[in-house]
Amino acid sequence: MSSTDPGQHLFWLSSRAFGVVAMVLVSLSVGVGLALAGRISKRPGMARRLKQLHESLALAGLLAIALHGLLLLGDSYLRPGLAGIAIPFALGHRMVWTGLGVIAGWMSAVIVGSFYVRRWIGVKVWRWLHRWTLAVYGLGIVHTLGSGTDATSAWLIALLALTAAPVAVVATLRRPWTTTPSRTRSTTPTASSTG
Repeated sequence: MSSTDPGQHLFWLSSRAFGVVAMVLVSLSVGVGLALAGRISKRPGMARRLKQLHESLALAGLLAIALHGLLLLGDSYLRPGLAGIAIPFALGHRMVWTGLGVIAGWMSAVIVGSFYVRRWIGVKVWRWLHRWTLAVYGLGIVHTLGSGTDATSAWLIALLALTAAPVAVVATLRRPWTTTPSRTRSTTPTASSTG
């Protein structure tokens, strides 16, 4: 009977754990962000609370993404080096899937960072960046399923389905890929304007 010392795989196991945590946090952040954008709740003060929750979840998700990559630097088997975790497609291990994950990580950082530079970049650019959220979220799921060690595990597939389903429902209700028609001034005279 042979046993493997988990201590030898501490960095690998920790990275995997933070990857799963990142997916859950990002799913929650995306769902709350879509709910906030769709003005699902009209209760007083709810928008402010949802915005705070969305921002907190996004920051926690970004931290988990960073730890997911950074912990791999200590993995004695993979040995990705800084380029392997920071440059898309630089890591030879499952290159396409890890490359998509690196892209998703950087794009997540840009979108989350836009919270803090919104007044300098303007609402139009901020909204444009946020329109990429579902694509970035999709890249994260593809990365998880393509390069994740547990990608075929029932528990991970169930977790991804449980966290992605509400996002899909809210996204379908919100339809962020469509634009809201701009309000146009009516050219028909009203009773008060006709004298």
